[in-house]
Amino acid sequence: MAEVRLQEGESLENALRRFKRKVQQEDIIKEIKKHSYYLKPGERRRVKEALARKRVRKKARIERE
Repeated sequence: MAEVRLQEGESLENALRRFKRKVQQEDIIKEIKKHSYYLKPGERRRVKEALARKRVRKKARIERE
C-alpha cells in the first residue's frame, strides 16, 4: 500500500506527485489491471510468453545501438 505523508511546508501538488510516482514504482496499477478480469491459464501463458518475446526484442535492439 503506497502511503505518502505531507511534509512540513510541502504543497499538496508535490505530495500528490510523490504519491503517483510511488504508486507507479510499486506497480499497483499494473496489479489492479491484471486482476480486473479473468484469464484462462492458457491465455495467461500466451500473454506471459508474448511479453517475454517483447523484452528480448527490446534488449536486442538496445544492444545493437
